[in-house]
Amino acid sequence: MDNKIVYVVSDSVGETADLVVRAAMGQFPFAPDIRRVPYVEDTGTLKEVISIAKSNQALICFTLVKPDMRQYLVEEAAKEGVEAYDIIGPLIDQIETITGQVPRYEPGVVRRLDEEYFKKIEAIEFAVKYDDGRDARGILKADIVLIGISRTSKTPLSQYLAHNKRLKVANVPLVPEVDPPEELYQVAKEKCFGLKITPEKLNHIRKERLKSLGLSDGATYANINRIKEEIDHFENVVSKINCQVIDVSNKAIEETANIIVNAVQNQKMF
Repeated sequence: MDNKIVYVVSDSVGETADLVVRAAMGQFPFAPDIRRVPYVEDTGTLKEVISIAKSNQALICFTLVKPDMRQYLVEEAAKEGVEAYDIIGPLIDQIETITGQVPRYEPGVVRRLDEEYFKKIEAIEFAVKYDDGRDARGILKADIVLIGISRTSKTPLSQYLAHNKRLKVANVPLVPEVDPPEELYQVAKEKCFGLKITPEKLNHIRKERLKSLGLSDGATYANINRIKEEIDHFENVVSKINCQVIDVSNKAIEETANIIVNAVQNQKMF
């Protein structure tokens, strides 16, 4: 029984069927000889697999989402006396019966979902690593670079774009006393977005921030003249970069994010 062969047949990579077969085989004291046959798109390939399985007295386990392919494999295998086990078909049929929804019958959906998930996680980790100008090297690696003075929603916007759009975003704070990193002038201007806000709005936001920290709202941080100085510095930097500037004074994070996404899509950057 040590050499019992199982052919894993799939219209995608075959990972799902492979895992199920290995889990089942783990209940027995012999090692399975699993041979994967991925990306099956025609009945000719199925016929060939059935023939080989018959000659090897092998079992066929399969994940084929299209009903006609499933039916062909089951019927032809039965004619040849080959055992063929449908891993996913009965479950698809049962879910269709219960929900009344018609399946997409689209191969490889799970793999695409996994890829999207890991891309999202990678974007989130990137946003954390390159938040608030922590590492200027992230500027040239980023899909999007956000620049602005303090309290212009750079961090939450970076996280939103990572979570919802799977974009790698670096953000850079601008203060008059610190020269912007050289990388900021090297990145493509189409990837860079300046976040602008009115002095009055920012004054209010910063005062509320100080209050939440139990500090006096008379600190320099919330001083209107200091804010205007920072905005002047911001205007000087963005004019040198020649990047798009978005007024976030009365915009929700989602609204600003949509402006950015539409801009990069129009430029066909991604």
